[in-house]
Amino acid sequence: MSDQTTEQSAQSEQPTAVVQDNQSQATAEVQGTVLTGKETIQQTETPKEIDFKSLIPEEYKEEKALSNFNNMEDLLKSYLHAQKMVGANKIAVPNKMATEDDWKEVFKKLGAPEKPDDYKYSFKEDEINPEQLKSFNETAHKLGLLPKQAESLIKFYQEMNSVGEQSKLQTAQAKQLEAESLLKKEFGAEYGKRLDQAKRLASETFGKDLLNNTILQDGSRLGDNVEIIRAFTMLADKLSEDEIVKGDDVGYMTAGQIEKEISQLTEEGSAYWNKNHPNHRKAVEEVYKLRQQLNG
Repeated sequence: MSDQTTEQSAQSEQPTAVVQDNQSQATAEVQGTVLTGKETIQQTETPKEIDFKSLIPEEYKEEKALSNFNNMEDLLKSYLHAQKMVGANKIAVPNKMATEDDWKEVFKKLGAPEKPDDYKYSFKEDEINPEQLKSFNETAHKLGLLPKQAESLIKFYQEMNSVGEQSKLQTAQAKQLEAESLLKKEFGAEYGKRLDQAKRLASETFGKDLLNNTILQDGSRLGDNVEIIRAFTMLADKLSEDEIVKGDDVGYMTAGQIEKEISQLTEEGSAYWNKNHPNHRKAVEEVYKLRQQLNG
């Protein structure tokens, strides 16, 4: 009886061991481990690539801010950068209801000076009119300009004015030469005398500053304008006995006087015709000058 009981017990224990071995093998296979005797072979699977955008919740997928990110690393970098900026100094932009004082505070934070006199420039302040500079600083301060912006504006206008003044000067010189050429042809030998009388009369009437500094629409100065000179020449002729018009008349001759002088210098037998005469060269030069003066 005892042998039969022992044998049945051994038979009843065998299925349990077999079941445990099968479970262990199944578990090993599930975990990707295959046991062969004493050797262990580890099997690995290639990880599947995850679409980053598929992880975004449905209600946020249309957000434009997220369209720039293709992976979690970029998103995390952006988030961390934003967190760092939370404590940075920021300037709130005033809305349409902001007062002038609100804007002043913004300009002050950006670097605008406290007072107009606090503007400092790299160029020497005596290079620009002090009154104009003071007026500019006041306007710049009111507008909230930074020192670099204010200096850039001043340099820009200085350069622009310089080019403009040079252009005006060139135009005035060209008009002066043009007027001189026309009047020489018109007045001939009396050009110098009549021009001097006209300008003397015009200066007494208008003043030299007005004649020299007034620029007309055609670019000529008032004192070099042909029509102005002609008008004062005609007036000077009518007032020829006036002391203002006559002046000292030094060096001026009429056309008749010039012709008479030329005739005297070129008389037959004079030094003008005799090359050996010591005054020959002087006589020739004098006649040449008189003829130039006569022809304007």
